[in-house]
Amino acid sequence: MGAALEEARAALATGDVPIGAVVLDAAGEVVATGHNVREAESDPTGHAEVVALRAAARRRGEWRLEGCTLVVTLEPCTMCAGAAVLARVDRVVFGAHDDKAGAVGSLWDVVRDRRLNHRPEVLAGVRAPECAALLEEFFRRHR
Repeated sequence: MGAALEEARAALATGDVPIGAVVLDAAGEVVATGHNVREAESDPTGHAEVVALRAAARRRGEWRLEGCTLVVTLEPCTMCAGAAVLARVDRVVFGAHDDKAGAVGSLWDVVRDRRLNHRPEVLAGVRAPECAALLEEFFRRHR
């Protein structure tokens, strides 16, 4: 989660919401990282998770990220939860819960929907206070 928090802080330089993501391989080594780039790239799909998953797939040379873990500072939204399922990651680890848009248990539970053919393991609340504080400070300054 430390590397994901570093990525989240990198998003601040472009005025993006500070959310960071890391994809780890089965040995726990970093395969790819990403942070929000929606503002920087005028891209509505520029979420940290999507950026990291795309980079991991390019680096591995395949879209199936079996054996990998997606670590993110904020609970993924529906798009990002769906991307994690489609990428076939083994697990999703996140920090702060997102009661307004979270799709890994808070508002929806996309990744554990029994109708899907792939359901990653979920570990929630890792360093949640630290992840939440970064977001709270950002929004306090921008309101």
